[in-house]
Amino acid sequence: MSMKRRNFITAALASTAVGATLGAPAIARAADKESFNFKMTNAYPPGAPFYVQGPGSPMDFCDKVKAMSGGRVNIQHFAAGELIPAMEGFNAVAAGTVEMNAANAYFWAGKIPAAQYFTTVPFGMSTQGMNAWLYHGGGLELWHEIYADYGLIAFPMGNTGVQMTGWFRNPLESVDDLKGLKMRIPGLAGKVYKELGVNPVLLPGGEIFPALERGVIDAAEFVGPFQDRRLGLHKAAKYYYTTGWGEPTNVTELLINKKVWDGLPKDLQLIIMTAAQACVTESFVWCEAVNADAMTDLVENEGVIAQSLPDSIVKRLKEVTADTLETMAAADPTTAKVHKSFMDFRKKHDSWAALSEKPFLNLL
Repeated sequence: MSMKRRNFITAALASTAVGATLGAPAIARAADKESFNFKMTNAYPPGAPFYVQGPGSPMDFCDKVKAMSGGRVNIQHFAAGELIPAMEGFNAVAAGTVEMNAANAYFWAGKIPAAQYFTTVPFGMSTQGMNAWLYHGGGLELWHEIYADYGLIAFPMGNTGVQMTGWFRNPLESVDDLKGLKMRIPGLAGKVYKELGVNPVLLPGGEIFPALERGVIDAAEFVGPFQDRRLGLHKAAKYYYTTGWGEPTNVTELLINKKVWDGLPKDLQLIIMTAAQACVTESFVWCEAVNADAMTDLVENEGVIAQSLPDSIVKRLKEVTADTLETMAAADPTTAKVHKSFMDFRKKHDSWAALSEKPFLNLL
């Protein structure tokens, strides 16, 4: 071997060795970054599409966070009943028993009446409007402000879009037909129905069908055609009202213990927020994709009678909704603050929607 070639090889090997030495600390630092292992509970039963598994679901969120963080954040998911009861997520996260929970903020109305606004408001805004308020209208900041007193922070993590009015064992022809009904209905819509003589009942998803089938309740609202068909609600009641006045949108809540959140590096906080926001979009478009076929199947093959509520009932519901919301706001300063923010933004968004979405939809 010539001296010239030997010197070249020696220099090349030396260069490689130096490069490896210089690169090693960077690799070690990446490997030494702190990792986090969390538990997430859920208010919904095992296997539930959207609420537990599937595109944009809490389990999908966990997968996204793990992949985006390079394995630095691992979240173990537990559906309702697998670790704690369905409705105990708020208390469990506040106590630090688990780090995260997936549910809907209106489940905590007994503790925080204003929390209902962060899920949906009867005759409120569409999904577009709700997202605009939360992300760019001050809604998310208010959500954080209110939950801080409980040692919690929350983010949107899903959206079903507009939900149906629900399933009834008997047809509705007038407001009088609502009196005395026992209905599974959460949130502000339940308060409105109560003013019209309905007895609202809060049941987790897995308990709705048996209660409706046995006549323990006379009516039930859950989500929309795909989800409702999966629960078999059409086998217990045939009258399906589609107006969707009570839940024109519906936000899934990602609840996080505030101390845990504050202990995360900023890059991991951003990953969690980004993954949650991605799930909002993905879950919504998935619902839009599957509901049409499910509704067609229910009507054409299952004998479901799908129709809008009579105008007289809608008019009365709208009147009572306005009174109910104003009464709630007057009774609690925190609710009043959220109510004003929501309604001020809704007025602004409605003026835009009247010039954009509404004219187009009226052409269809």
